[in-house]
Amino acid sequence: MTSRGKVTSFLTLTLSALFVVGTMVSATPAQAATNPPFAIDFPQDAPSTVFSSTFGAARSGGRRHQGNDLMAPKLTHVYAAAAGIVTAIDTHGSAGRYIEIQHEAGWSTRYLHLNNDDPGTDNGQADWSMTLVPGLDVGRHVEAGQHIGYVGDSGNAEWTGSHTHFELAHEGGEVDPYPILKDAYERAMELRAAMAHWGMRYGDAKLS
Repeated sequence: MTSRGKVTSFLTLTLSALFVVGTMVSATPAQAATNPPFAIDFPQDAPSTVFSSTFGAARSGGRRHQGNDLMAPKLTHVYAAAAGIVTAIDTHGSAGRYIEIQHEAGWSTRYLHLNNDDPGTDNGQADWSMTLVPGLDVGRHVEAGQHIGYVGDSGNAEWTGSHTHFELAHEGGEVDPYPILKDAYERAMELRAAMAHWGMRYGDAKLS
């Protein structure tokens, strides 16, 4: 092989290697990981909840659904899906009142459309004590299965029925939570059945 041929071959191999490395680096967070390295508890009172796989479904304004809607009556209990630190308690036009929790290894969960109505009304003027459990604030550590808030229809859920829009993200990129939620739901229902068998109240144990 001539010197020119060797140089050409070297450049081809180098560019190929750079392309592979570049592809790996540019992988989105959702491609990098799809399952957290810890168990997820079902984030809502399971027997009161109905849900299906809706991740990626079309939404108004060209958006895509970035979570799963856990349909349930207003004031149904919402739980932390895993242990972590509360990083946001806020309200936003479409999201309504919401909570965000940061977990280990770059994972986070969000709980949108929490309650903003006084009991028996749809006034949107409830005190935050009707949204969150007492003492919950940014920076607070929560355990998996800990009661954190209440189902509502704040934000754009006013027209779709009360529910929690649940999101699971890794390094800021949302991943489809449905397979994990389905498994967590089955475990929660099994736990409830076992507790009922032994005469225990549902709130006596965590949903794990």
